[in-house]
Amino acid sequence: MSNSPTPMPTIVLVHGAWADGSSWQRVIPLLLEKNIPVVAVQNPTSSLGDDVKATRQALASIQGPVVLVGHSWGGAVITEAGNDPKVKALVYVAAFAPKAGETLGELVGAYPPPPGLGKIQDDGAGNLKLSVEGWIEDVASDLPEAEARVLAVLQPPLPAGTFGEKVTEAAWESRPTWYIVSADDRVVSVELEREFARRMNARTTELKASHLSLLSQPDAVAAVILEAVQSSMAG
Repeated sequence: MSNSPTPMPTIVLVHGAWADGSSWQRVIPLLLEKNIPVVAVQNPTSSLGDDVKATRQALASIQGPVVLVGHSWGGAVITEAGNDPKVKALVYVAAFAPKAGETLGELVGAYPPPPGLGKIQDDGAGNLKLSVEGWIEDVASDLPEAEARVLAVLQPPLPAGTFGEKVTEAAWESRPTWYIVSADDRVVSVELEREFARRMNARTTELKASHLSLLSQPDAVAAVILEAVQSSMAG
């Protein structure tokens, strides 16, 4: 019988819509302090397929097990890309966790719309962005206004078509999952987040945080990711 230690997993972080990998800038140092390898994917947020491809490319470059983490729209991405056999655990941070065949549009439409959805703007060509007011009042409501304004400037557009794309196989059905609910979320329905956590039977943490708990409460987010790492190493 082999007594070789379980290898340390690599943490792969997948950002949400209207954002990039810098969303994780306050979580990453806390993970690196534990000497755990970390990769942040820079998804183009141009389609579900494109983002899954970028995440799979990151996974292909890693030797050994992975704990895959997704924020917001990134939850849909890790639900599909997480079917890679390297992925041993999934962590959702105020994130979408669709079943196979579900679309984000259907899921969002099944619950009363949170205030932030009313501040999405279409450029006339099907590309969506959030207004500055939406960032300040809704998405980043527990961050300093100056920081929310910077995030508004940095946001890339999201094609409206992403709300109609379907996951083909849900990785969470065959892997242990963790879910962080943002109890003060004003852009994704809090009840929808709780429903995702319930139906995945995820180990659930609720934070009194905005949608951007990874920036406003990075210690709490990092603690859940580290719990998933430790669990995956324990088998």
